Amino acid sequence: MNRYPLWKNLLIGLVLIFGFIYTLPNFYGEVPAVQVSSGKATLKLDAAQMEARVAEILDTAKLPHTGIFSDANSVRARFATTDLQLQGKDAIERALNPDARDPSYVVALNLLSASPSWLTSIGALPMYLGLDLRGGVHFLLEVDMDGALTKRMDATAGDLRTLMRDKDVRHSGIRRDGNAVEIRFRDATVREAGRQAILGSTTDLQLVDRDDGDQALLIATLTPPAAKTLQEFALKQNITTLHNRINELGVAEPVIQQQGANRIVVQLPGVQDVAKAKDILGRTATLEVRMVDDTPGRLEEALAGRVPFGTELYTERGSQPLLVKKQVVLTGDRLTDAQPGFDGQTHEPAVHLTLDAAGARIFRDITRENVGKRMAILLVEKGKGEVITAPVIRTEIAGGRVQISGRMTTTEAADVALLLRAGSLAAPMEIIEERTVGPSLGAENIEKGFNSTLWGFVAIAVFMIAYYTLFGLVSVVALSANLLLLVALLSLLQATLTLPGIAAIALTLGMAIDANVLINERIREELRNGSSPQAAITAGYDRAFDTILDSNVTTLIAGIALLVFGSGPVRGFAVVHCLGIMTSMFSAILVSRALVNLIYGRRRKVAALSIGQVWKPSER
Repeated sequence: MNRYPLWKNLLIGLVLIFGFIYTLPNFYGEVPAVQVSSGKATLKLDAAQMEARVAEILDTAKLPHTGIFSDANSVRARFATTDLQLQGKDAIERALNPDARDPSYVVALNLLSASPSWLTSIGALPMYLGLDLRGGVHFLLEVDMDGALTKRMDATAGDLRTLMRDKDVRHSGIRRDGNAVEIRFRDATVREAGRQAILGSTTDLQLVDRDDGDQALLIATLTPPAAKTLQEFALKQNITTLHNRINELGVAEPVIQQQGANRIVVQLPGVQDVAKAKDILGRTATLEVRMVDDTPGRLEEALAGRVPFGTELYTERGSQPLLVKKQVVLTGDRLTDAQPGFDGQTHEPAVHLTLDAAGARIFRDITRENVGKRMAILLVEKGKGEVITAPVIRTEIAGGRVQISGRMTTTEAADVALLLRAGSLAAPMEIIEERTVGPSLGAENIEKGFNSTLWGFVAIAVFMIAYYTLFGLVSVVALSANLLLLVALLSLLQATLTLPGIAAIALTLGMAIDANVLINERIREELRNGSSPQAAITAGYDRAFDTILDSNVTTLIAGIALLVFGSGPVRGFAVVHCLGIMTSMFSAILVSRALVNLIYGRRRKVAALSIGQVWKPSER
């Protein structure tokens, strides 16, 4: 009657073994490490070569390490002590970045799991710890919305000059004045022609007439909806760019989220090198399109040290020298999208760009006048430009759809698209708040959270065993399995554990034992009604199931609501809460039933159940 088939017992056993294995990495802790990642947008990190190079550097410096690991974006060397970590960082920095003013690689301090390699090889990794547990840095960044608006109006002034020329409307000058563009005309008739030309090309500007002596002025400002859209785009673009940059630091589960209308919160758990983090977050980069100077003899002259006036010498991919004109014909502000793809004719990897209306006009004119010449696309960062690609203009390109192809792999096309799409900040940012949480404070929080969970578990265990004797012990074992599976799931999902998450674990323990209390009381009720022990076990589990299911589903609905509508700490609490409900259903019903079956199920006749005092009606 009370026996599980062999396959079900084996399945429960396998789940518990799985839980034990994936919980193990959390007991090994972390050790100091040095991480190497690409410091330039155009420099691709070759993991295998960099692993060998880092190993060679450390061997030459006679610095012992406990392993070198790599992922898609970085290579990490693990050390036994922080002293060796600092020495290793200095040695790697000197070898990889001989010119400190123009570093090619980011060499940063980090922490790595100390788990054995056999656990890491099967994907058994520890949970990520949040800022309040692991320590790290907290930044509050303010986006300069006025700067974004000024940048847009500068571009608008250039667009209006092109528009007036195309529409053959004569003006006496166009200039930006604060967050407005001022256009001067000889008289009101020409001003009206200019107004009609502007209104016919865009709906983002509102125009106001003004007179200045004998001249007629037209003042153009962004409409409120256009200004709001610009600010929202600047904030989203900056958040995307920050995500890409923080990948260089190798931060596990960083928090990057909007706060208010113009602020961004950045939390970097485990980051030890605060200066390096500030440098990467504050970096500014702009995209520029310039023409290549292919005049015969000029490149040779530049290579000889005499760079012609109005040009700059760069190195293209493949270490080929390239002479580029200083005049910028188009900037990344005109780019609305960049996606990797393939050339429709040659089927080679390509990057497909989409320009806004003004950018499309500029690009059409440039390509029409320079067919057969090369055009360089540069990413300018910290005042230094790097050539991403330099394609040949085959024909006039109109319509705002541009394709870059030639000498690119599929991976390079995807990388170039990412650089063009999110390589720069849409608006300047300033760090207005900086807070560092030390590792000692994080360790104290972990200790307090662990003690609260431990003593809560002990109190529950003592009560259950005292009140339900053997069935109470079974409930405690099931509760232990619940905790084991919950930690394993959090580790497998690489969830971030914070102080609210620890609170959710403690709460889950109290809620999980409730299911076993219901089962035990049901069994007692069946015994009071005169059922045999074996029949009481079966009826107790079967009849308690509906109540347990209903209570857990309603609680899960509340948890999902917190998960969907919450953010930050509330969301972290909800993740642990929802996972805990699911693991408690498994442990309270299946694990405890399997244990009871093993104890009582193989006996034909059971005289009594060790479930504490059963009060019968006649005894009251």
